[in-house]
Amino acid sequence: MIATVGYAISAIGYAFLLLLLLTVRKSGLAKYLLIFATGATCFWSITPLLFAPLSVEKLLLFDNIKSFFWLLFLASCLKDNFTNIIEVLCRKQTWLILSLPIIAISMPYLGIEQGSWRFLIQTVLALQVLVLLEVIYRQAGESSWALKPLIIYLAVISVFEFVTFADALMVEQINTNYIAARGYVYSALIPLLVLAIRRVKNWGVDIYISRDIVMHSTLLMVAGGYLFVMAMLGYAVKYFGGQWGSAIQVVLIVLSLSLLVSLFLSLSFRTKIKVFITKHFFANQFDYRIEWLKLTHCLNTRESDGNVYASALRGLIQAIDYQIGCLIQSQNGELKVLADIDKPALNDDEQAVLLAFSAFFTSKNWIIDIEELRTQPYVYEGLKVNHSLLNSVSFHLVIPIFNEEKFWGMAVMQGSDNTRKKLNWELRDYLTAVNAQISNFLFHHQAAQELAENAQFAAFTRMSAFIVHDLKNVAAQINLILSNAEQHKDNPQFIDDTFETLHHTKVRMDKMLYQLTEKNASLDGFDSLVNISECVKNVVEQRCGSYLPTPSVVVSSETPAVLDKDKLSNVIYHLVSNAQQATSDDGKVDIEIQLSTDKKYMLINIVDTGIGMSEDFIRTRLFKPFDTTKGNAGMGIGAFDAKAYLERIGGQLLVQSKQQQGSIFTLRIPTD
Repeated sequence: MIATVGYAISAIGYAFLLLLLLTVRKSGLAKYLLIFATGATCFWSITPLLFAPLSVEKLLLFDNIKSFFWLLFLASCLKDNFTNIIEVLCRKQTWLILSLPIIAISMPYLGIEQGSWRFLIQTVLALQVLVLLEVIYRQAGESSWALKPLIIYLAVISVFEFVTFADALMVEQINTNYIAARGYVYSALIPLLVLAIRRVKNWGVDIYISRDIVMHSTLLMVAGGYLFVMAMLGYAVKYFGGQWGSAIQVVLIVLSLSLLVSLFLSLSFRTKIKVFITKHFFANQFDYRIEWLKLTHCLNTRESDGNVYASALRGLIQAIDYQIGCLIQSQNGELKVLADIDKPALNDDEQAVLLAFSAFFTSKNWIIDIEELRTQPYVYEGLKVNHSLLNSVSFHLVIPIFNEEKFWGMAVMQGSDNTRKKLNWELRDYLTAVNAQISNFLFHHQAAQELAENAQFAAFTRMSAFIVHDLKNVAAQINLILSNAEQHKDNPQFIDDTFETLHHTKVRMDKMLYQLTEKNASLDGFDSLVNISECVKNVVEQRCGSYLPTPSVVVSSETPAVLDKDKLSNVIYHLVSNAQQATSDDGKVDIEIQLSTDKKYMLINIVDTGIGMSEDFIRTRLFKPFDTTKGNAGMGIGAFDAKAYLERIGGQLLVQSKQQQGSIFTLRIPTD
């Protein structure tokens, strides 16, 4: 009786699977071979019911027929480019694989009826299936994941058959317990076969199982398991509970049934079960790899006018195949349409509804389905909106957009009757992910724009600072002329030096005006062959000679270098002037000029006996622009400018300093 129930369940299960395969519209070799194999297994499951009691000869005959069709199916799986059964049968390997079940079927007609030989063949058949499975799995490569359920299905069955007939071979008799269990084993493994059929795409078989059927079946299984556990627990209580056992058992049964009924009547419980089943047992509604590629391409393809808002809106709309929509920014209680696609202007009712949504979005990041809001307003707890206005709303979905967890705006979308989608958990998760990507796109672009604007402002500020720095130098030259004019106005040499200085000043002023008026003008001038000692002496005589301590210039050796003479003069002037300011009037400022030992650099050492600098100041502040120790008297860019210029021409600015002992600035100027 127990065996009969198992075979009956197996027959029903394989009959149902056979019905599913027969109703599949797609045609293909795998479909037909699966129909044959499943049909043979279904017939095998019925035989114990039709031919009871079943003799060993008939049992082995039906086993071999079943094995024949499954081996034929496995033979087709060894290559994935078969188009019809003729190609499979024309292959020598196929007949080699099928030879064993054919021999087993033919043995009674060949006069070989000894049981041990027949049990041996059945054992070898099981081993043959295992070998074929290993070959198929090994050659599957990336498709091994899809084939795993089929491999497990046939492997478990083959191992069970091997144990059954190996035991029969040893004792020359089949163990009836094994035969009784076969129906249950085959029944339990049917889900693996269904899963394999759904996974392997190149078989061309697409079995659809309703989510509702799976959910109801799951609920029944859960209920059955729950009642079984409660029954066992009740039995244990009755057995160990003494005189109170029966009473406790009744109470336990009543309470467990009450709990079960409460759970089944709970909408939230059934919803959670349904979502769990859909997430873990059904294919996704969207191919996320393809959708992500489409979205990436859409965001990277800017509109003709460079409108990133239009690109973001198009990405959202195309993600769910809608046609109409607009992107709206909500700011200070006002709505601003930044982009639209085939969407007419918002009417007054739509604006009122969206303003109510804006208030809702400030506290909740929740996609709104207008139809769901109409029929199930309780889902959107906390949303206060005049529901009479919803009938005037043309859009279907409203997606909030957040910038760093702060509500920024929303996208409203509208689809046709054919493309409109119901907002289930998967669509909601999918749109949330797409929305996050688009939000990153929008706000990264916004941040990049702000950075670009800040960079432009910084560039302007930097240029202005250098211009101011140069103007200070020009003003210092003019002040020097004025301070000495009264005393030396009758000196012809002074008059000549004055004219030369003024000419130099005019050239520099013209250069600064050009930099201010021309957007792409460089802050540097033109390079030429410069005699460094001559340049240094001119700076000292014309711009630093009137201040104490008077610098001294010592030239050991030199060679001309190609550079911007005016820029070098400014660098020398700044460093010498700083040295003078840091040194008392009775101190020393010496300028040493020499050629490096490898003759690759001209070295200018500016040595002073001033107050010096700390290592921390040199490391953190000396070359930092707009950081000055002179208060309002300086811009803090002189040392930075000097270092930047020398590095730009391949040189270096080195500093050695000790507090209260003085400093040495070394300029390394390349001679190449």
